[in-house]
Amino acid sequence: MKRIEAELFTDGTNDAVLRLPNRHFPGLLIQGDTLSILQNDLAELADLCATGDLEEAQHAANLLHADLSAKLERYTRALEEHGIPRPF
Repeated sequence: MKRIEAELFTDGTNDAVLRLPNRHFPGLLIQGDTLSILQNDLAELADLCATGDLEEAQHAANLLHADLSAKLERYTRALEEHGIPRPF
């Protein structure tokens, strides 16, 4: 393990926006449990598509999209508040 200093652009709660040394743009720190939930949600969506349950698949996709959209909004807002252009 290596200890470093990072710039924190939001509070240190879930989905913290921070910039690591030697990186031009900040990133989004996703906690391990949140990453596992996202992976499980995507696996569920794939299973629903594979079984042809399109109504449930659409519902699962909408929930996943809303979650990722909220994370992207938090990231984008943090960049705007600190005068950093978007990398996309």
